[in-house]
Amino acid sequence: MVKTLRASRNKEVVRGVGRYGRSKMYHKRGLWAIKDKNGGSFPVHDKAAVAEVAAVRAPKFYPADDVPKPLHKNKVINPPKLRSSISPGTILILLAGHFKGKRVVFLKQLESGLLLVTGPFKVNGVPLKRVNQAYVIATSTKVDISALDVVKYSDGYFKREVTKKKKGESQFFEAEKEEEEKTLPLEKIEDQKVLDAKLVPIIEAVPELKSYLSARFGLKSGVKPHELVF
Repeated sequence: MVKTLRASRNKEVVRGVGRYGRSKMYHKRGLWAIKDKNGGSFPVHDKAAVAEVAAVRAPKFYPADDVPKPLHKNKVINPPKLRSSISPGTILILLAGHFKGKRVVFLKQLESGLLLVTGPFKVNGVPLKRVNQAYVIATSTKVDISALDVVKYSDGYFKREVTKKKKGESQFFEAEKEEEEKTLPLEKIEDQKVLDAKLVPIIEAVPELKSYLSARFGLKSGVKPHELVF
């Protein structure tokens, strides 16, 4: 649809001189009707309301430099609800990350909404970690993990200690060596061993479940994902 410009009611005879006078245009524009409607005078806008709107408007000019703004705190006010297909003991398939395609055992949902899962590490090399439920596929396979105690594991358990150090030219290569030599704390290694010791016998009690967790999930040519039943 092409918009057309509206022509003025008072056409110019010459530049700056209209065909009709002020009195004629007063009646032609219907200003008399507006006056009658408002008690014989034109409506007056509230200056205070207009000033408030003007104050809210964005500034005409912006600063040349970026003004730093404080970032929001990493606090989840409304954590996502757990999918109905996921419950403690459900076998999940990871779809992203370093362990993409691995099958893991779901333990519980944390306060942040992330899922606490483990391979276990002794079976397929997946340690105790957090994943987003948007990047997992829930299978129909499930094991009974009611005997496991996972109360101590929370979001704070996975926080890393950050130490700020000023790096000079001489310390640049030393910092790279330190990153390569980083290892997990002994406490977390022991926690993983204790958890595996309790979870592996539960998995071995189910026929072929250990080999199922050890195998990596993948699609072959001709396989339609939407027709698969997990």
